Amino acid sequence: MAKPKPKPSLERFLPHREGTDALSDRVRLLLVRTLYTQPTSLAIGAANGAVSSFAAAILSGERLIYILAAVLTVIAAARVGLALYLPAHSVARDARKLESAYEVGAFAYSAVLGLIAAASMMLELSAAIQLLMVANTLGYGIGICARNAGRPVIALGQLLLVVAPIMIACLMLGGIAMFLLAANMLLLLPAMSSITLNVFRVLRDSIAEAERSQELARRMQVLARTDVVTGLANRAGLNHALVETLVELPDDGALGLFWIDLDRFKEVNDLLGHQVGDRVLAEIGRRLRASLPAGDTVARFGGDEFVICTRVADKRACERIAGLIQSEITRVIRLDHERLEMQASIGIACLPEDGQDADALMKAADLALYHAKANGKNQACFFDRAMTRDLVRRREIEAELRLALQRDELSIFFQPIVDLDSGKIRTFEALVRWFHPEKGELKPDEFIPVAEESGVIVTLGNWITAQAARAAAQWPADVTLAVNLSPLQIKASGAALGILNALRDAKLDPRRLELEVTESLFLEDSPVVRGFVEELSAAGVQFALDDFGTGYSSLAYIHNWPFSKIKVDRSFVSGPHVGRKSDAIIRAVSQMADTLDMTIVAEGLETIEQVQAVRDAGCKLGQGFYFSRAVPDYLAAMLLAQERDTGVRSLTG
Repeated sequence: MAKPKPKPSLERFLPHREGTDALSDRVRLLLVRTLYTQPTSLAIGAANGAVSSFAAAILSGERLIYILAAVLTVIAAARVGLALYLPAHSVARDARKLESAYEVGAFAYSAVLGLIAAASMMLELSAAIQLLMVANTLGYGIGICARNAGRPVIALGQLLLVVAPIMIACLMLGGIAMFLLAANMLLLLPAMSSITLNVFRVLRDSIAEAERSQELARRMQVLARTDVVTGLANRAGLNHALVETLVELPDDGALGLFWIDLDRFKEVNDLLGHQVGDRVLAEIGRRLRASLPAGDTVARFGGDEFVICTRVADKRACERIAGLIQSEITRVIRLDHERLEMQASIGIACLPEDGQDADALMKAADLALYHAKANGKNQACFFDRAMTRDLVRRREIEAELRLALQRDELSIFFQPIVDLDSGKIRTFEALVRWFHPEKGELKPDEFIPVAEESGVIVTLGNWITAQAARAAAQWPADVTLAVNLSPLQIKASGAALGILNALRDAKLDPRRLELEVTESLFLEDSPVVRGFVEELSAAGVQFALDDFGTGYSSLAYIHNWPFSKIKVDRSFVSGPHVGRKSDAIIRAVSQMADTLDMTIVAEGLETIEQVQAVRDAGCKLGQGFYFSRAVPDYLAAMLLAQERDTGVRSLTG
């Protein structure tokens, strides 16, 4: 058993907390940079020390003080210059370099400043000069503890270097006053150390917390842009990646956008469960990611749809990529004891031909995918400008069809199915007609596919059944009603109950209703379809297999499902390849139907020769323009009345 994919948690994205003394390089750099944050204050302090020292030298005339003042000025100038230059030319890995450069200058400046104050005391200069230098030095040492608290070693080191020479001078000079001054400065060291370390901890923790918040925000952003099931970019991540790709794309660059939809993926979820479905999605996502260059965008757009964006040279390159995608998806997927074979439809759009921005490109690829699915699935389709016009037309038809159902613009026509021996009408097939008040008659081929794609077919199908059943209730009891059903209508919730209610409301015997279904309905062994057929069969409703001989014709359908009729497709009767082979096929199907107690209906009969040919081949019933076109309900009733009154001439002659 494969282990379930672990769920992502915020905790595992949080950075490890630093120890009390261990700081990340990033936090360390920020703390070191605090030393350089205010070069103006550094310059003011340096200038103050230099001016005071030279003042002491001039007032005293001592050569040593002049030398120390000159050295202090050079150090001060160097420090200010480095403070302006280094931060602007440093990166994270230069934290140690920045700190070392500052340490050298800071310690040198503090030591020289302390020596000047001590020298003024040892040389017994005037009280004013001694006061000037000692006060200036102690003020600098105390102030620097607050300014450089980001690096306590430097701050306290500077304090020690400025007070140590003065303390030594006090001890050397002797006297109660000097001893007390030395003691005060000695007590100053732990007091300032405590203050400096407290400021450092607050500053460090604030920066570290800000770093953690920034990292968490970044991880949250990654989570928000990542699909949990596949690990690929999700819809938000795709939008972000597309914008970045378009920004970086050269003016003459080209992009290919591939919108992928897994065919019949819903069956995997329905039959094997959503956990297996998620594993299938994860495997396909892994294959797509592994088969494409690292710089390409691979995203799960949602559900069973994936989107790929990649740089391409031309449409031929897109074709190669589409082929690669198809081959990766169609490779057998083995999960535990299941062997799954998946297929996919792909819509392809290219930039700049099909759109100049991300939205236009996505719309174009979506339209191309729509056509790939409509044309039979398991294929790739490039966007074409005509698709936009076709979509507009379909959307217009969909909106008007919904209104047509409300306004009673639709009508039910009936085409007879005739006994080929007696010429009597055995069944009427109900066909919907739409007479648009402005566009005239719209053909079913125009609006039925739109109704199926939009889901309106469920409402339309129920309406057709109800209207046709009311008309059929007025016919003789031996005439049945045939109604075509869409697979979508059958799979809709409560489909069987809706048909039974229509029969009850019309007071039509269920045994007089024949539901015509196509072979495509049985490609998937759906429990919903099986339940629908079983429920209606138990009530007496008959089923006919429509368009037999096309698509995925299989004798298994006839064997497994309760069909009372088989309608041979018109291509065997009036198509371009009609001949000896088609006659043989009709004859074989007719013989099989006799054995299974089924009736064969030949569709598309237009001439007497065709009627005689299918009758000789064994067909019992026929339908086509030779007998009648589809007519309104009142004309259908008239045909039945005339047939009963006058009788019908046999068609054998």
